Amino acid sequence: MRLAGVFIFLCFVLPLPVVAQLSSYEIGGYVKYLFSTSEFPFVPERLNDHLIHARLNSRWYPAEPLRVGLDVRMRAFYGGSVEKFPGYLNFVKSHHDFSQLDAVLWNTKKSLGYAQVDRLWLDYSSGNLEASIGRQRIAWGTALVWNVIDLFNPQSILDFDYEEKPGADALRLQYYTGAVSKVEFSLKPGKTKNSTIAAGLFSVNAYAYDFYGLVGVRNNRWVAGGAWAGDMHGAGFRGEFLLSGVPPVTHRLANPFYSSSPVLSAALSADYTFSNSLYLHTEALFNSNGKTRNAGLFYQQALQAGLLSPARWSVFQEVSYDISPLVRGSMFGIYNPTDRSAVLVP
Repeated sequence: MRLAGVFIFLCFVLPLPVVAQLSSYEIGGYVKYLFSTSEFPFVPERLNDHLIHARLNSRWYPAEPLRVGLDVRMRAFYGGSVEKFPGYLNFVKSHHDFSQLDAVLWNTKKSLGYAQVDRLWLDYSSGNLEASIGRQRIAWGTALVWNVIDLFNPQSILDFDYEEKPGADALRLQYYTGAVSKVEFSLKPGKTKNSTIAAGLFSVNAYAYDFYGLVGVRNNRWVAGGAWAGDMHGAGFRGEFLLSGVPPVTHRLANPFYSSSPVLSAALSADYTFSNSLYLHTEALFNSNGKTRNAGLFYQQALQAGLLSPARWSVFQEVSYDISPLVRGSMFGIYNPTDRSAVLVP
């Protein structure tokens, strides 16, 4: 053990002063404040909440083919939600199978402090090959709101406090076959088959469009899908679809979205910017096993099942306009035509 330790020290520690002259660092971040007020049918009073979100992003380049990323975020919650919901800490925590890398800074009756390592990865590139391991963001998809082929980090647009999106503890291999084409394999190991994700993806460019295809396994069921992105008469045109196999029968009782047949999820997106800066963006989402009544009651179960919305149909519309060179106004809405529920977000 001592000889092995000396060998590791000689190989990795001693060369560092030489490499350090070529090293560079990047450190950045931000602090933001969010206020929210909300009403719930089962809570007799309106809940007012305050959130301070601080983030620190860092990059280290120890040598030409290596990159290291470390991102940390801290959130301080104060208000009615912390006070009225006993399990609020479990709601805001991130859950990973093997290492949480987080800390509860404080937890009182009305306030809560929570910090976590949001990213921690090592990336190596050589020629056309790129390999990365650790907690990282694996972003698959072309649509701007609902990425149904995003197997590793499905995220709701209504979680607007998390613009960086969550990371997965995974291994990722990418081989670039051309300037805009590649093949990729990603693996997120889990403690059980139900939490393991493994998938391969390829991308090509043809007819001025980018096309993607994937196959893999998620939640102990096979998945296959595809996506495209391009231009149609000056407007952006994108789409995605994912077909998921039948889950094991043991999932029937635990999952309100259980289906005895393969499940199809698909998204279609189009956006256009006019010469006067007016921007329009329309997107539609379809889940073959989505709910047609009281869809909002199944929001959390839908995310656990890998669905981006609990509804059978969801329609998104965004309108943005530059009021002045420094001020931009934007508003979007989501409408569920089956149960007529809606949300409007300025």
